[in-house]
Amino acid sequence: RLGGDTQPRLRSLASVHHLETRLEGRLRPGVDLLEVIERLHPTPALGGSPRAAAARWLAESEPLDRGWYGAPFGWLTPDGGGRAQVGIRSALVRPEAAVLFAGAGIVSGSDPAHEWRETGLKLQPVRAALHLEGRRGR
Repeated sequence: RLGGDTQPRLRSLASVHHLETRLEGRLRPGVDLLEVIERLHPTPALGGSPRAAAARWLAESEPLDRGWYGAPFGWLTPDGGGRAQVGIRSALVRPEAAVLFAGAGIVSGSDPAHEWRETGLKLQPVRAALHLEGRRGR
């Protein structure tokens, strides 16, 4: 049985608004959370839609290795249950540098300047946590 939101809902935070869709349910016997994650990852927000064509385009066009960006994270129980979320905003932190990741919802008609500003807003909490508020990235 699957429950949760039937439509995305708006979640407002201090610097940005998110569309969020909550799914919850009880897995069939013999199906574990890792199988569900494999079927859902990457979400359209991260991998595009339709999935196969978008994945090909990203593999050919995106100049970086996403690493853990957008990876599912959470916890698992010994019986195959647990909870998982998508890490859309993240940072790879090393002693000498931090690389911050945030996506943009690029669709036909998107304004690149607007998307760039929005990405900066999405990263404000990460920048603040790392004490990078006044520093400019590359």
